[in-house]
Amino acid sequence: MEINNIETAVFAGGCFWCTEAVFQRLEGVHKVISGYTGGTIKNPAYREITTGRTGHAEAIKIEYDKDVISFHELSEVFFATHDPTTLNRQGADRGTQYRSAIFYTTEKQKELALGLIEVLDKENVFDSPIVTEVTELGPFYNAEDYHQNYYNQNSNQAYCQFVINPKLSKLQATYKNKLKKEIQN
Repeated sequence: MEINNIETAVFAGGCFWCTEAVFQRLEGVHKVISGYTGGTIKNPAYREITTGRTGHAEAIKIEYDKDVISFHELSEVFFATHDPTTLNRQGADRGTQYRSAIFYTTEKQKELALGLIEVLDKENVFDSPIVTEVTELGPFYNAEDYHQNYYNQNSNQAYCQFVINPKLSKLQATYKNKLKKEIQN
């Protein structure tokens, strides 16, 4: 693996436990880090984020091999595994920290994200217009250690069972060919 093939994508689709669990299962994804971005204070902590006053979103930073999975494919999975039409919420999780956002790292990512949103809206894929924010990535702060790899370490908890498992089932059904080999079976 050449280091030149590794790129970064940053998505916010509600609770980062959910998005982390989804993207960890994709072939070509090497690392997923839960964290905070898009806010106004430096080095925020979870207790500050949950107030909604810092402006940060719960987000994930994905390191992926662009020769195995593209930013466009990652974006398709992102839109398919959360509700991009609800402003500042996902299900019962409410607040700006749960907003739908793509934090682009290159102009090409920005163009691809905006283009995909335009196509999805034009084709009426969702019942309502997409409200996903497309913003240049600023500082990204890693979340506390207990948030990292959360689903894999806590899959029996009620939140994981009722909120994350349905997303993983949809991922399995819709994108089986993009899953890591050990997960496909």
